[in-house]
Amino acid sequence: MPRSALLRIASAAAALSLGLAACEKPPEAQRGTAQVVDGDTLDLAGRRMRLHGIDAPELDQICGRADGGSWPCGRAARDRLAALVAEAETACTARASDSYGRIIASCTADGRDLGETLVGEGLAWAYLHFSRAYAETETRARAARRGVWQGEAEAAWDYRRHGWQPAAATVPDPACPIKGNITASGERIYHTPGSTWYARTGIDTASGEAWFCNPAEA
Repeated sequence: MPRSALLRIASAAAALSLGLAACEKPPEAQRGTAQVVDGDTLDLAGRRMRLHGIDAPELDQICGRADGGSWPCGRAARDRLAALVAEAETACTARASDSYGRIIASCTADGRDLGETLVGEGLAWAYLHFSRAYAETETRARAARRGVWQGEAEAAWDYRRHGWQPAAATVPDPACPIKGNITASGERIYHTPGSTWYARTGIDTASGEAWFCNPAEA
């Protein structure tokens, strides 16, 4: 093969290598002030972010206390995440996206890993079906009986499945059972199947209320 041809092949290979290296460059983190949606979801830089490797209690989920009582673990997780991102600028690095159009991201606030913090405080489960990033953190939280580990608590993925199946037969569209409600004060909230107010909430689409298919959409 002529030397000139060899040089052209070598140059093309080098260019391809540089191109692949550029493609493999880690994505830059999105930074700014975050708005919290629930215990594992936030809005940042105009995009919805789902925290990687964790599953927090659903917003209306109730968990058991060590003394036999109960506590609003879903709201507690949301409020803790809100407190964490209020302390400093939030930075999220995208890892993937889900079927709801959310970005799956690893996020920090003031250098603190938000997912690890929530799992470590017992305010979220390690989502082992997708990642073992926080498996050891969860083991320590469970041993210390923190948060959801202090009493009876249904894992968020089971809570969603058990609550949604019975509701599917009672709503206009079984695929979209979440109730988007407007309160008397004008606040827009949503109720997932199995939650405290779900059965007592009616939906008036004429007044702007609506049905949703998933929490991200709601």
